[in-house]
Amino acid sequence: MKKFLGIALAVALSMLGASCGGASSSSPALSSQSPAVFVTGEDAPLASVVGFEVTITSITLNGNNGSPQVLSTPTTVDFARLLGLRAPLSFNTVPADTYASATFAISDPVIEYVDMTANPPALTTLNGTFSPTTGSPTQTTVTVNFPTAKIVTNSGLAGLRMEFDIRQSVAVDGNGQITGVVNPTINANMVTSADPTGKVTDLTGGLVSVNASGNSFVIQGPYGRQLTIDVNNSTQFNSGWSINNLATPSFIGVRGFFQGDGTLLATDVEVISTTKSFLSGRVLAVNPTSGPVQQITMWVGETSADTVTDVDSIQTINVSAVTQYDICFFDNLFTNALFNDSSVIVGQRIFVGGSFSSNVFTPQMISLRFQGVSGMLASGSVNIVNGNDGSFEMQNNGLIGYSLGGGPLTVDTGNATLFVNTTGLSALQSSGQIPLVTGGLFFLNPITSTPLMAGAAVVEVPQAQPE
Repeated sequence: MKKFLGIALAVALSMLGASCGGASSSSPALSSQSPAVFVTGEDAPLASVVGFEVTITSITLNGNNGSPQVLSTPTTVDFARLLGLRAPLSFNTVPADTYASATFAISDPVIEYVDMTANPPALTTLNGTFSPTTGSPTQTTVTVNFPTAKIVTNSGLAGLRMEFDIRQSVAVDGNGQITGVVNPTINANMVTSADPTGKVTDLTGGLVSVNASGNSFVIQGPYGRQLTIDVNNSTQFNSGWSINNLATPSFIGVRGFFQGDGTLLATDVEVISTTKSFLSGRVLAVNPTSGPVQQITMWVGETSADTVTDVDSIQTINVSAVTQYDICFFDNLFTNALFNDSSVIVGQRIFVGGSFSSNVFTPQMISLRFQGVSGMLASGSVNIVNGNDGSFEMQNNGLIGYSLGGGPLTVDTGNATLFVNTTGLSALQSSGQIPLVTGGLFFLNPITSTPLMAGAAVVEVPQAQPE
């Protein structure tokens, strides 16, 4: 059993690393017209915060010769929903220039957090206020200097990657209770379209249309935007699917890179569900606590139109009849051994697809999704087998900390794992306690009955550089 688990995790890490961090096997197409900048958003998660919603009024690049806006339409983003993943926010043309910083105008923060000591877990919503030192209570601006200025050339394509550090932004009192005060901490840098940190790792939406002969399809993505997705011979579809048999209704997951015309070149396409109804969010409790799960209590952060009243709520779902368990972008002989009805645990991010009739949602499948976990590297915990094949422990600050009783989380890595802002396990071994965000899949180790993260990407969190 131990040998089997090791093989399964090795396969999972290999696939995770390849799809999450590697560059596209074919370069994204560049525009022959004006230079352009795409914007992606991600977060560094905190404790039991399941919602951190702010309205981005504008994003302005600051260059030598001007300050173009790359986001001008107010856009409300729930950064906590991203769980360390990277979602597209906008795409705009800009003048060729050298850009050294970006200014973010934000307003109206709303914080949602879960009290895991309550039975069942209880959700609290706070209208946040910005720290008096950052602006007015409801709106402020933050200017962030890039670690390196970025030259955007004529006909070039660049990306602005922003990370809202929720861990540092949401204030807590001496007892660790969230106060509602927000001191916005944003990390930002310019990337290239083929840079691993420029890759879109979290894009899901409803299928709108398919152009099979043109190797493309359109999905209704986040923030009310429709995006065209291109595929090629290197695009990986989950089992049984291709551009030729995509059809509505379907809920689609995509990973890929922006191209110069604003489309996305997909490295991975997953047909998550062909039903119209779904709930998506994080597991807060399971019943029973071991063995085949019968009920799942989850915070719902995303729903379909017919179950929209469940969004931003805590729901308990009877899953005793569910037999289909999937893993996102991962479909082989090991899938069911890694994730099944006996390995659903508190803290996992899941998608539950089903049907909706007479105001009753009936679950039919459960899919384990990628997520991020943040926390400090535990001193002396790095174990190197060969290269980046090994493990380390994190004193995590994510929701999953409740399922661990506050103990460290073991993260398994492989030579396909992407390391950002650090060179790998050997660098971590000599780093002491540093803040990390690890993205990957969160499993139950059947041997030890403890949680285990299969790490696709490990990011050393840089310090913000406010102007």
